[in-house]
Amino acid sequence: MSFAAGLNAPYIDYGGLSPVLALSAGSAVTLMAGLLPGRSGRNLAVFSALATLATAAGLSLWQWDDNRLLVEGALRSDDFALALDFVFYAAAATTLVLSLRDTTAERTRLGDYSALLLMSVTGMVVLAGASSLITLFLGIELLSIPLYVMCALDLRRRTSLEAGLKYLVIGSVGSATLLYGLAMIYGATGATDFGPIASAIENQGILGDPLLLTGIALAATGLAFKASVAPFHQWTPDVYQGAPTPVTAFMAVATKTAAFAIIVRFFLVALLPAADDWDAALAALSVVSIVIGNAGAIGQSSLKRLLAWSGVAQAGYIMAGVVVATETGVKSVVFYLFIYLLMNMAAFAVVIARERETPFGDSLEAVRGLGAARPALAWPLTISMLGLAGLPGTAGFFGKFFLIEATVGGDYTWLGVMIVIGSMVSLVYYLRVIAAMWMPDVPARDPVVAPVMAGGSPEADASRFRAPQAEVVTVAILMGAATLFFGIIPGPLLEVASQAAASLGL
Repeated sequence: MSFAAGLNAPYIDYGGLSPVLALSAGSAVTLMAGLLPGRSGRNLAVFSALATLATAAGLSLWQWDDNRLLVEGALRSDDFALALDFVFYAAAATTLVLSLRDTTAERTRLGDYSALLLMSVTGMVVLAGASSLITLFLGIELLSIPLYVMCALDLRRRTSLEAGLKYLVIGSVGSATLLYGLAMIYGATGATDFGPIASAIENQGILGDPLLLTGIALAATGLAFKASVAPFHQWTPDVYQGAPTPVTAFMAVATKTAAFAIIVRFFLVALLPAADDWDAALAALSVVSIVIGNAGAIGQSSLKRLLAWSGVAQAGYIMAGVVVATETGVKSVVFYLFIYLLMNMAAFAVVIARERETPFGDSLEAVRGLGAARPALAWPLTISMLGLAGLPGTAGFFGKFFLIEATVGGDYTWLGVMIVIGSMVSLVYYLRVIAAMWMPDVPARDPVVAPVMAGGSPEADASRFRAPQAEVVTVAILMGAATLFFGIIPGPLLEVASQAAASLGL
C-alpha cells in the first residue's frame, strides 16, 4: 500500500495528444469497417480513413500556436511538428484517393490497406513530435513496419514482394544502426530527453568524447537511410519501382518529411551544442547526395526510378538547410517539404494514370506524345518537372531560393553553389521528360490494350487497362495548379514555415 502511494502517475496532456489518439482509434475503426462484405465495406473503410485524417487535421489545427510538452516530456506539440503533420495528412489522403481503383488495394481489401496507411501516419506524427530517444525510435518503427507490408501488398507481382523484402532488410539495418547510435548517446550523456542531452553536452565537458561522436555518427547514418540520403540510398530506386505506385508516392513524400522532421529536431535541439562535430559530416552528405542523385537520374527510362534518384538529390538540397543550424535554415526546410508534397504528388498521379491507361507501365514511353493526347495530364507533369528543377514561376524556385539564402546567411556559400549546380544538372533529365511529352515530331499515343513491353513497369497488365480515371486526373491538376500558385504567391506557406521554425527556439 505504501509502495503504491509513493508512485506518481506520469503527466499526460490528452489535448496535445489528441491527434495521435484520433489516428490510433481511426486505424482500428477503419480495419473493422473493411471486414464488411462487398462494396459497402470498401466505401466505409475509405470514408473512415478520410474522416480520421480530417479529424486529426482539425485537432492539430486546434493545437496550433500552443507549444508544450506531452507525456512527461517524451513528446512535444509545437508549430514545427504540427506544420509537418499536415504534410502527412495531405499525403495520406491523396494516396487514398489515388488508390480507390488500384488493383493492389482491391486484391488486399481496401480496409487493411487504409488501416496500414493510418498506422504509418501515426508513427510519422509521433516521430515529428519526438523529444526523447525512446519516442524517436518508437516513431521510426511505427511508421516503417506498415510500409514494409504495403510495399509487398501486390502478391501477384514478384517485384512487389522483392521491394517489400528489400525495404524490410535495409530498413532493419538502418533501424539497428540508429538504435546503436542512440544507445551510445545515452551512455555518453546519461539522458534520453533532448533537453537534458543538450545540457549534458554543454555542461559536462563531453564535447569530443569518442562515445558521443560514435553515437552521433551511427544515429546520422540510421536517419540518412530513412531520408534516402546518399550514400545510404541504395534501397530507394528498387523499392520505389517495385512497390505499388500509390504507396511509392506516399513514401516519396511522407517518409522523407518524417525523416527530416526528426533530423531537424534531433540535431538542432539535442545535439546543437555539438554542432561543430557534426556540421561538416552533414554538409558532406548533402553534397554527396546532390551529386549521386543527379548522376543516377540522368540515365533512367523508368519514371519511378527517375523520381527516386531525383528524391536522393532533393534530400541533399534539404539537408543543406539543416547544416546551417539556424532558424532561417529550418524555415527553408519546412517550406521545401511543403512544396515537395505538391510537386511529387502531381508527378506520381500522372504516372499512375498512364500505368492504368497504356501498356508501357512507368516507362518514359508512357508519356511520349502526352501533350497532344492528354494535355490535362501533360501540364501537371510539366509543372512538376519544372518545379523540381527549381525554375522561376513554380514553387520549386522559391524552395531552392530559400535554401540558398539560408546557406549563404549561415556561412555555407559553397553549399548554396552546389544547390545551384545540382539544379542545373537536373535539367538534363527533367527536360527529357518534358520533351517526350511536347516534342511536335513525336506521334501521340492513345491508350491501347497490348502486352507488357520489355522493360516496362510490372504495373502494366493488359487486363487492367481502363478509361481515364477522374479522381487521378483531378489530383494531378490540383497539385500542379498548387505548384504554380505558390510559385507566384509563396507568402501563406512561408508564413507557416516561419512560425514552425520559430517554435524550435533557435
